[in-house]
Order: sequence, then C-alpha cells, then structure tokens
Amino acid sequence: MADVAHLKIEEIDLLQGFDRVGMRRAAAALGVSSLGISIEELDPEADEYPEHDHSEEGIGGQMFAQRPQQFGQEEIYVALRGSGVLEADGQTYPIDPDHIVRVGPSVKRKIVAGPDGLRLLAIGGTPGKAYEAGGTL
Repeated sequence: MADVAHLKIEEIDLLQGFDRVGMRRAAAALGVSSLGISIEELDPEADEYPEHDHSEEGIGGQMFAQRPQQFGQEEIYVALRGSGVLEADGQTYPIDPDHIVRVGPSVKRKIVAGPDGLRLLAIGGTPGKAYEAGGTL
C-alpha cells in the first residue's frame, strides 16, 4: 500500500483552547514527523487567538515553558478559507487566499479573523534543527 495519509479536515479533532478559536493538530493526525502543521479555525471577527512569539525571552518563554520544542520556531500561515489579519510587531498584514506569510521566532504576533472567519494552515519548524514532535502543531 502507498505511504499516503488522506483525511477530511473535519475528521481531525478540533481542540478548543480559546473562545471562538479552535485548532486541529494536522501533523499528528497525518503522521507527519518532519514539521509541525495545524489548522486553526477562527469564528468571524474572532480576536482571541493569543498574542505570542517563539522566543524564550519573550511571551513564548511563559507560553511554551511546558513545550520547549517550540522555542525558536518560525511559522508560515496560509488562509484555506476566509480572511483575517496578522498583527506582527506593530504592523498589519492581510491573510487571505491571495497571501502567504512567514513569521520569525522572535516576532510577537496575533491573528484576528475577518467578517467571514478564517481557516488557517499553520506550518512550523525551527531553522537548523530537526523537528521535535509534541508541540501544539
């Protein structure tokens, strides 16, 4: 049999960590071991997505203390459906099907959904390091 994992996104458990924001651990569900992948589900106008970075010295130092494999992680965001904005170090960037964005580990970031909500693909990994499973992705 071919080494293929195929799932409907809705078949991946939706973890509710914040009001109006859920996360699907896509890498775990697919058996991916080389990088982190999650699918974030944000309701219309949801702004509960936590502001964070992936720096030991920044907000991430507290947020990821129990998951240190997330320190130093860069992330790539792709809108699968809907739209929103990325707020990063005082700048605002559109997230929609026409844009893709990469965020470095020390950048403080927050995602806010647009009027139709946002289904966001988040891909993460630490530059120069092998991926360590067990994070949120």
